[in-house]
Amino acid sequence: MKLKDFFRNGVHPPEMKELTASSKTRRIPFPSEVVLPLSQHIGAPSVALVREGDRVERGDVIAEANGYVSVPLHASVSGTVSKIARGPHPNGSFSPAIFIKVDQFSAQEPRPRMIPDWHDLDTKQLLQAIQDGGLVGLGGAGFPTHVKLAPPPDQKIDVVLLNGCECEPYLTTDHRSMVEYPHRVHLGTRIMMRALGVKKAILGIENNKPDALEIMRKTVPSDLDIEIVGLNVKYPQGAEKMLIKALIDREVPEGGLPMHVGAVVQNVASVATIAEIFETGLPLVERILTVTGRGLNKPRNLIVPIGTKLRDLIAACGGLADDAAEVIMGGPMMGPAQGNLDTPILKGTSGVVVLNQAEARPEAVYPCIRCGHCLDACPVFLNPQAMGSLGLNMEYKEMQTDLHLDTCMLCGCCSYVCPSKIPLSHIFGVARAQLAAEARK
Repeated sequence: MKLKDFFRNGVHPPEMKELTASSKTRRIPFPSEVVLPLSQHIGAPSVALVREGDRVERGDVIAEANGYVSVPLHASVSGTVSKIARGPHPNGSFSPAIFIKVDQFSAQEPRPRMIPDWHDLDTKQLLQAIQDGGLVGLGGAGFPTHVKLAPPPDQKIDVVLLNGCECEPYLTTDHRSMVEYPHRVHLGTRIMMRALGVKKAILGIENNKPDALEIMRKTVPSDLDIEIVGLNVKYPQGAEKMLIKALIDREVPEGGLPMHVGAVVQNVASVATIAEIFETGLPLVERILTVTGRGLNKPRNLIVPIGTKLRDLIAACGGLADDAAEVIMGGPMMGPAQGNLDTPILKGTSGVVVLNQAEARPEAVYPCIRCGHCLDACPVFLNPQAMGSLGLNMEYKEMQTDLHLDTCMLCGCCSYVCPSKIPLSHIFGVARAQLAAEARK
């Protein structure tokens, strides 16, 4: 039987999953310091509640939500607040952050806390517990989970779609979450379905994860209506619009959201974390993270406190290889390169990839030859060649009004296939950032 996918366009970059696909997750030693940026999600940044010199325990609220589209921030370690100042952020800026010096003699045990019984909670209470847990999407976007689970009353949701594709090369975070914690994925799915009033769920897993497909199918509870679907391997299958097309053959309209076609999409790592909140009472203070690449001595899947610095992650993986050349936060198709090893991981950081010199070699950029490869690759049917020409001339408004720049997912497919090596996705990202800055003014 032919496997499902999103039918047209997309690309097939080398998967590179073999470096960590069979690597069991393990905890790293707690670092000497963590850096917790207040901006870790879409929406308003959290507002600090602590001051310099305050003692905090693991799981304590250190910053409160600043409105509905916001979540609180919790201490990922026990220690002392050393300062509240601007620190390096994965987006390349310096943003307000809480620095915590880790207590070397602490057992790092969280305070005893009440574990909410989700069976007895109504929808509003469920969503409040999820927000209080600081939960955001762990797939990269960082959208507050409680907002996603509360669509407007006029938007009828009939299916929950679970994203187990993990189509970015190198990353195996979601893979290991499904293999090692399948019961949490199923429990989180049940809680999501309860919050949305939905009776049907579908989990899509790309076919390069046969062990995850087998385990998730074997562990499905008899009273849970969830279908486990194997998908053809194609990038960017894990994008919401692509997954919706592949699993239920519905197309999200331009400018629309999954809820406009009756679906809510959630990453499996996020779903497992929902379950963890209601199993342990512990908020989102740590996550599974793939630290991998040929530029590392020992690629691994790690359980890491939020706010851990890149240098501590690299040290936990045996350090950099002699030919290490570039560190990327996230996957190589969409993740930004980092210039500071003191940059911390965020809640939404799905991985860290270290490329070697052969993989990160500089390449000359040539003029566009109008070959059309970028049009054939774009999964949302844009004209990257035309947008790139406008972008190089800084005609950003025309990119938006005439060529639908807002629809671009910055997936990098066009850059990947361009024979002239034009960094199209980077050009589009700059254009969107400039337009956003002008809108703020």
